[in-house]
Amino acid sequence: MKEQGKDKDQPSCAGCGASLQTQSKDRPGYVPASALDAEAAICQRCFRIRNYNDAVQVSMNNDEFLKLLGGIASTDSLVVHIVDLFDFEGSLISGLQRFVGNNPVLLVVNKIDLLPKGTNYNRLRNWVQRQAKAQGLRTVDVVLCSAKRGMGFDRVVEAVEQLRGQRDVYVVGATNVGKSTLINRLIADYSDLERELTVSRFPGTTLDEIRIPLDDGKSIIDTPGIVYTSRLTELVPRGVLGSLLPDKPIKSLVYQLDAGQTLFFGSLVRFDYTHGANLSFTLYTANAMKVHRTKLERADELYAQHKGVMLAPPSLEELQGIPAWTRHSLRIPRGSESDIFISGLGWIRVNGTNGAQVEVYAPKGVKVLVREALI
Repeated sequence: MKEQGKDKDQPSCAGCGASLQTQSKDRPGYVPASALDAEAAICQRCFRIRNYNDAVQVSMNNDEFLKLLGGIASTDSLVVHIVDLFDFEGSLISGLQRFVGNNPVLLVVNKIDLLPKGTNYNRLRNWVQRQAKAQGLRTVDVVLCSAKRGMGFDRVVEAVEQLRGQRDVYVVGATNVGKSTLINRLIADYSDLERELTVSRFPGTTLDEIRIPLDDGKSIIDTPGIVYTSRLTELVPRGVLGSLLPDKPIKSLVYQLDAGQTLFFGSLVRFDYTHGANLSFTLYTANAMKVHRTKLERADELYAQHKGVMLAPPSLEELQGIPAWTRHSLRIPRGSESDIFISGLGWIRVNGTNGAQVEVYAPKGVKVLVREALI
């Protein structure tokens, strides 16, 4: 059946109902041009799930995603919300609670393998619970894991089994949080799933979701990743992502700064320590990110002369497509243990409780805030 508002001549995926298109691999309905005219054509994501038990990440914008979420409240489902620990505030779905209604939410915090060795995971879990509550999200459980490394994944499967009962399972999350990796691990952990995935078609659903059948007649429902342009990773060219997205444990950097000193993170972000006593700051960013220190009085001149060259990434050419900086004036309260969080870049731990005043320059729209210290 054609969806309301869809062009009747537009071919649809026989697996998920998405309008087939050949332009963008990371959007719903992508199919190679050579396969577009096949009888009962299916999109690349359905093809890979059906033939390789491999979910492919696709994405959608905020408005499209909120329309999809709007239907969950009327179902009886377990909602698995996957967030990226490295970009926690940037990947948490704002207002999720009002869309899921009374359905239980399992919060899966991925990429814990990126944290330094010796991290206290009980403290970390408590931190996550406080942050989620502050954002208005009610969770029935919080599970820490690394889908890529397999850390804690048995606990994820166990929690899904315990909490879903006879429900479907909706998996939701932003782009680049590891959702597809986790979906693939869930697929592999259900013994009957491979047989189920070889049947002639998936149950047709909505434009942008795929139902992966389970042996009890219920489904894991894989939704596309939501694109938040408040994350630096969504604003930079693809070639810059390697310097932003860590793929191994972070080696934190400690800088001892006097007021009147500046740190440049490539030419993507500028950090000014403007007022306060001598203070150390610990940087938690991808190991590939280049940091340059200078005096505040020289910062403007240095940036003008060396952006995109010494201050890189990105290159001068790549910089042209990134929004201009917005200044964020932040006060670190006296007596607090705080991080300065910059979505998509990481965070800066303020080591000390005497308070401070800083200014952060980041591309317009990027989320920048002061939070309770993670580590």
